[in-house]
Amino acid sequence: MALTGKRTFVGFGFGAIQAGLFLYEAFRSGKFGRLVVAEVLPDIVRAIGQAGGHYSVNVAHQDRVEAAGIGPVELMNPALECDRARLIDAVAAADEIATAVPSVQHYVSHGPGSVHRILAQGLRNKAARGGPPAVLYAAENHNHAAERLEEAIAGEIPAVERPQVSARIRYLNTVIGKMSGIVTAARDGRQSSLAPIAPGFDRIFLVESFNRILISRIRFDSAAAAEPFMRGINCFQEKDDLLPFEEAKLFGHNATHALAAYVGAIRGVRWIADLRDFPALLSFLRAAFIEESGNALIRKHSGLDPLFTPEGYREYADDLLARMVNPFLQDSVERVGRDAERKLAWDDRLIGTMRIALRMGIIPRRYAIGAAAALATMDRSALETGRSVASWLEPLWETSSPQSDEKQAILDLIDVGRRTLRRWIDSDYRCLDEMHPSS
Repeated sequence: MALTGKRTFVGFGFGAIQAGLFLYEAFRSGKFGRLVVAEVLPDIVRAIGQAGGHYSVNVAHQDRVEAAGIGPVELMNPALECDRARLIDAVAAADEIATAVPSVQHYVSHGPGSVHRILAQGLRNKAARGGPPAVLYAAENHNHAAERLEEAIAGEIPAVERPQVSARIRYLNTVIGKMSGIVTAARDGRQSSLAPIAPGFDRIFLVESFNRILISRIRFDSAAAAEPFMRGINCFQEKDDLLPFEEAKLFGHNATHALAAYVGAIRGVRWIADLRDFPALLSFLRAAFIEESGNALIRKHSGLDPLFTPEGYREYADDLLARMVNPFLQDSVERVGRDAERKLAWDDRLIGTMRIALRMGIIPRRYAIGAAAALATMDRSALETGRSVASWLEPLWETSSPQSDEKQAILDLIDVGRRTLRRWIDSDYRCLDEMHPSS
């Protein structure tokens, strides 16, 4: 399949989401004639260049893995002056842009190769040349990523030019519920049949086929465009207010995925898909997803969208659980559970879910068990009762300055969760939902 369209796509960051979602969907659409990506890792830029601009991504379906070839893609290193100039010209010509860098902190860096500086100069050139209106998908996992990037870019544009620039660009937040990753070749033989990113390269893109991505509603002033803006990547769904859906992802999808990893780690499970061999654990995860996360978010966002109904949320949970344990996704407990300190942050998936549940009058005992299990992955001695859970968690929450009564309620629940886990282990892993520690 060749690039035959007239549109230009520009991406920042060449990770699994950029390669396996944005570039993949742009290529499949047939609407783009040019695919350009900024990537700071020289070995990746070199490998794709040696492959003539082509790369492979492995797409996990429920019954198979399918390797897809994509290209030609122009990978450019923004640290190099010649590539930086080409990136700026590509932004000026772009119709759709996507940032998929590790975090919103990577928007701004020292030097001329910073993401926000390249975008600012490219958008200034777009406005000066009368280039096409464009949308920018901010794919970083942050509720206000688009606003933060817009602010950073505006700071690089002279005030007199800002109205003309802002008329030609719309910054969009995203809710990306697509599971994906980069794995190294041949672990336990599971990756032996997968296509590497490029011939001879030791890394592999592996993503699920799911592509129902939510984005902010696109609104251009009629004076800024001769006709309504039409996306080339047309599989995404626009929403007027993304925040409730971002909460469903963080406090539903992400929270339950983390819960699966941490209780799975306590049980000795290595691969998320292997949880299918433990029906009682899957029932535990489903109950947490629907009864704790679901009931809390339904109460908070009732009437907003069919998702926030008992039927809608149950369908959402069952679909996600089936996708999580897809054996073709080959996801490890270690990968899903990594960086436990971040996932135990006051506003993140486990503690954040517990807080919303308590505010909605629901006791999140299963997510409390997950938080205790996460602590145990940091320090196995956390399962013993000789040291308070606060000694691990309060330092992680210090910068969030939680209210003392809310904090104590969370700590008390996690302490109960810790004792529940201890009883579960001592019972030789009987049904986790039946474990209730004595007071």
